[in-house]
Amino acid sequence: MEQKFKVYIYPDGDPKTFYQTPRKLTGKYASEGYFFQNIQESRFRTDNPEEAHLFFIPISCHKMRGKASIYLLYFFLYFLDSNRTPGTSYENMTVIVQNYVESLARKYPYWNRTLGADHFFVTCHDVGVRATEGLPFLVKNAIRVVCSPSYDVGYIPHKDVALPQVLQPFALPGGGNDIQNRTILGFWAGHRNSRIRVILARLWENDTELAVSNNRISRAIGELVYQKQFYITKFCICPGGSQVNSARIADSIHYGCVPVILSDYYDLPFNDVLDWRKFALVLRERDVYHLKDNLKSITMEQFTALHTGLVQVQKHFEWHSPPIKYDAFHMVMYDLWLRHYTVKY
Repeated sequence: MEQKFKVYIYPDGDPKTFYQTPRKLTGKYASEGYFFQNIQESRFRTDNPEEAHLFFIPISCHKMRGKASIYLLYFFLYFLDSNRTPGTSYENMTVIVQNYVESLARKYPYWNRTLGADHFFVTCHDVGVRATEGLPFLVKNAIRVVCSPSYDVGYIPHKDVALPQVLQPFALPGGGNDIQNRTILGFWAGHRNSRIRVILARLWENDTELAVSNNRISRAIGELVYQKQFYITKFCICPGGSQVNSARIADSIHYGCVPVILSDYYDLPFNDVLDWRKFALVLRERDVYHLKDNLKSITMEQFTALHTGLVQVQKHFEWHSPPIKYDAFHMVMYDLWLRHYTVKY
């Protein structure tokens, strides 16, 4: 794949606005930023569209969100109606994305050749998913590389790609080979911004074997208390929040804490390649009512095998610039490589 696979990046769009370059490489949406940067500096990029297997649409809704106050004003004043009020609504973003993709289709022959089936775009911010939902020609035809790959909102597993949400830089070094230090059965702390999180907190926040908090751990308690908790816990509970995904999954993997996925309809990242059953527990949301029994049923031998498998996959959930072999960027590219075989000309 590394020698053969080629991606053409459309050169259109001002990098100072919503195109070509990442907004930033830090925070919970760092995965989108890293992909934008990595694809530009990788061997997969080609300047010859005739040899490309796939075409990257380099528009960033995350960047759009961050710069809306300046650039949406420009867009509305000069391209739409000067009497309309610019804003950051999803409708406004949808207009910008639609105009950009349609301009590419008019200028180049490649979109119309497959109706966009060999095109892809990347968004980790949930605003990107919302902003493109109003564009069925884009959502249904192009490959969506998204951090919120939920079966119940139009995500198509054999076509789209699940992007891991990784909060980088990590605050502390990776964990691993430290089973003897993991004395707490299970851990979760966070906002109650979904039904499953509300139920989780209500059921288990007073349990003596599960460290479950119904809110984020205050920094006033101490420096990096939240992150240090991962080092001493066997199972880190990862319920879906406002979307099915959570950066907590990548945190758990990094710190060596076996993730417990509590999120229905979630197409887990890289599951075309990785067997999640070898390094995580994947439960249904209704299993929250028997969560402790499920965790306690795992023998030490089984936990050791899960922990060993977890350490082996840590490298797949890390971003680097420039990218390195087997990191998150290369995993995403391999998923795209698999998808390009389904394109029919």
